[in-house]
Amino acid sequence: MANHSSAGTFDALLFVSFGGPEGPDEVVPFLQNVTRGRGIPDERLREVGQHYFHFDGVSPINAQNREFLAKLRAELPNQGIDLPVYWGNRNWNPYLVDALRQMRADGVKRALAFFTSAYSSYSGCRQYRENLAAALSELGETRPTIERLGPYFNHAGFVAPFVDATTDAVRALSEAERSNARLVFTTHSIPVSMADSSGPVTRSPGGSYVQQHREVAGYVASQVSAETGVDLPWDLVYQSRSGGPHIPWLEPDIDAHLRALAGEGCTTAVVVPIGFVSDHMEVLWDLDTQARATAADADLPMVRVATPGSDPRMVAMVGELVRERLDGVPPEQRPRVGALGASPDRCAAGCCPNPRSPLPAVAGSDPVLTP
Repeated sequence: MANHSSAGTFDALLFVSFGGPEGPDEVVPFLQNVTRGRGIPDERLREVGQHYFHFDGVSPINAQNREFLAKLRAELPNQGIDLPVYWGNRNWNPYLVDALRQMRADGVKRALAFFTSAYSSYSGCRQYRENLAAALSELGETRPTIERLGPYFNHAGFVAPFVDATTDAVRALSEAERSNARLVFTTHSIPVSMADSSGPVTRSPGGSYVQQHREVAGYVASQVSAETGVDLPWDLVYQSRSGGPHIPWLEPDIDAHLRALAGEGCTTAVVVPIGFVSDHMEVLWDLDTQARATAADADLPMVRVATPGSDPRMVAMVGELVRERLDGVPPEQRPRVGALGASPDRCAAGCCPNPRSPLPAVAGSDPVLTP
């Protein structure tokens, strides 16, 4: 297998994540970063941060990222990829700007960026690019060029771990538990206007936010049925809403849905968090704590399926995404599960607009927004 370090196309990989606090004193400052510009008082942030304080102020995401990065750095050479891997967070240490400064000091000129967000939306892609562009702007004229790897919601490395984990969960159910069980696929809710602004008609050949999730949910359900011989009905629901009550967000909410299922005589809810790459705070709190309490209160048995995390297939997937770019494989020739195909490398100008402060269209549909 060819070693791509001599190709000269890219000379580094930047791992971009959300970030999270690692102690009680970091919770409010972290949330200040997340909500910057929205004028939310610290008292309210302390209330919002209770789910972090429930876990001693520690988000699991940074530890999960360290584990993933260690495995990724070991995996890339196995795929003939000789690129250093840097790590920068949008909202907490290690910050993006610090990672970019180190890259510049190390002589990096052109790098690929992997986002720990699998689907297309403002918050899942464009906001990452905006934060990255803002960090690049702090470096002045002497800064590396960054191009993001595309959404990977339908890459087998992300989807296959969900298939296996859901299959195991269904097989573990007793006959009585399985008799009227239901698959409940869940993802992060976003404003309806945001969901409507990115789709195949408007700009994304890979499908809209809802289409992408329904494609993955349907694929996982069909594979589980083929593996188990049990054809369970499924729903796509939403969680982690954070907006004002006057703004329509994607529904149904998972807690309301679990109560409805209990009323319909559902024997088990198999909850599959297909919108998330790892068991971070929105999984531990919104599902393992809040949704589980709702299910218990409704007397509904609930099983929560694991996210891919550092599954070897997920780690290998990053290398495969890099190789697709290094080898110049066109998106239409990249293997993906389901019918939507690979998303394009470059976001179209104006795609997934910022709902609070839309930026002008970027000439040439730059892969990272021009600072």
